[in-house]
Amino acid sequence: MPELGVYEGLLEKLGQLNQSTCGALVAIDGRCGSGKTTLARELAQACGGKVVHMDDFYLPFNQRQSDWMEQIGGNMDFERLRSQVLQPLRHGCQSRYRPFLCKTGHYGEDILLQPGGLTILEGTYSHHPALEVKFDWKIFLTCSAEKQKQRLIEREGERFVRFQEIWIPLEERYFAAYQIREHADLVLDMGSEREKRGG
Repeated sequence: MPELGVYEGLLEKLGQLNQSTCGALVAIDGRCGSGKTTLARELAQACGGKVVHMDDFYLPFNQRQSDWMEQIGGNMDFERLRSQVLQPLRHGCQSRYRPFLCKTGHYGEDILLQPGGLTILEGTYSHHPALEVKFDWKIFLTCSAEKQKQRLIEREGERFVRFQEIWIPLEERYFAAYQIREHADLVLDMGSEREKRGG
């Protein structure tokens, strides 16, 4: 978690956005292991908002292009996320989608989201321009390489090697290509709990 003063500032800002009658969209992007899911959940609970996970919009392998690893975000179903969640909520309509379950390779039960209030989209690629939506606030989380490695080893165990060889290089290429950190409204270092402001 960010230090107390920063956390209170986040709650104040999100509380203001939550008062919007047409609904507010916030996106939390950042490095794997930086705490995106945890922060999104805690902020949503504190503000009465709802959370949408980028992980629910992975493309099944049989739908990915053969060169998907050469494409930035080639493993993500941006079109489905955009059409089933972001656009409906942005226009004050109900959202209905089925999360893709990576462990089984199948889709889960329908999730219904009512319009209005605060919606937090969390996960790597949540700031990707392919989503073609205007977010009310964009947050980027980072941490040191040492802290990232420690957290991922604790969380993933033997699967950390796959993160080290594939997922971390892919996301770093994404951050650089679209200047994700530089275009965020707020940048938080979740390793040392120091706040940094983005552009």
